[in-house]
Amino acid sequence: MRVHVVAPEGFDDPGRPSGGNIYDQRVCAGLATSGWDVRITTVAGAWPTGDNGAGLTQALAAIPDGETVLIDALIASPSAAQLLPHAQRLRVVVLLHMPLATALDGCRNGAAQRSERAVLAAAAGVVVTSEWTRHQALSGFSVSADRVRVARPGADHADVASRPSGVPPADGHLLCVAALAPHKGQDLLIEALAGLVETDWDCVLVGPLDREPAFTDRVRALIRQYRLEQRVRLAGVLTGAALNRAYAIADLLVVPSRSETYGMVVTEALAHGLPVLAAGVGGLPEALGFAPDGSRPGRLVALDDPAALTSALAHWLYDEPDRQQMRAAAFQRRSTLPRWTDTIRELAAALHAVSSM
Repeated sequence: MRVHVVAPEGFDDPGRPSGGNIYDQRVCAGLATSGWDVRITTVAGAWPTGDNGAGLTQALAAIPDGETVLIDALIASPSAAQLLPHAQRLRVVVLLHMPLATALDGCRNGAAQRSERAVLAAAAGVVVTSEWTRHQALSGFSVSADRVRVARPGADHADVASRPSGVPPADGHLLCVAALAPHKGQDLLIEALAGLVETDWDCVLVGPLDREPAFTDRVRALIRQYRLEQRVRLAGVLTGAALNRAYAIADLLVVPSRSETYGMVVTEALAHGLPVLAAGVGGLPEALGFAPDGSRPGRLVALDDPAALTSALAHWLYDEPDRQQMRAAAFQRRSTLPRWTDTIRELAAALHAVSSM
């Protein structure tokens, strides 16, 4: 079986990590390992807000009639004018990581959302990364239930985090892993931490600093305003062993996002046995999930509410029995996390379904 994958240029750049990029990389590799003939085409542009219509048109025109195409919605959703002329001759499957209306960092424009609606209605299939996103696709777009399939991101097996030598035991090593951007909510985290200056904690923000320069400047200004320079560190991009060490040092992952369709970082942390404090928004409750005994491997807090985040962090720092319960639940949750083999199986089933149409 052959599939043409259309992805944003640079999706495989290790210096530009994101949940969507990692998902696309793992999907391409996993399908190839499973016996698919994977043909990858990348299209330049500041997707989804940028436009490179000529590049996309050229990429689609080069694909022969009747072929199966898996296209990242970052490219597909705002590009109805380029995609729809090919919808009848190609079997198009849209990989929908995040509907444009959910992306709060500059994608709220009516033309793009009308384009997304037309693209999803015309697609032979839609693959989403969470049940929450599936509900959005069914309720907000003209997509029939039989054309939408969920393929949750997988989580690699990881060793349970153990503190490296030289790092003193504590409960206040906090970690936040995400590109600095408004929808990731790092400003909310700084506001929340400002209410805990009398408590022993430190916090590392891991992730690209150049996606939203104005927002990064705002976060830095808040850190200075609250005199947290010695307690909050912006580490930039960490991958591989450096990221694993960050998980090993941490006591708690904090995910203060304003929007999130799943939250791969949540399951990545849980794979290390690390509890998670997250906003109860979008697919984050689904990613957090439950341990086999029904307990939560962390805590959910109100959306966009620094005071609620402060309260939850204080609860973590002061309540030893609750910490132990969440740690035990996080350890148990590891066995129930989806694996990438599960992701590839679901995605391959979606591609097989449209290929046989």
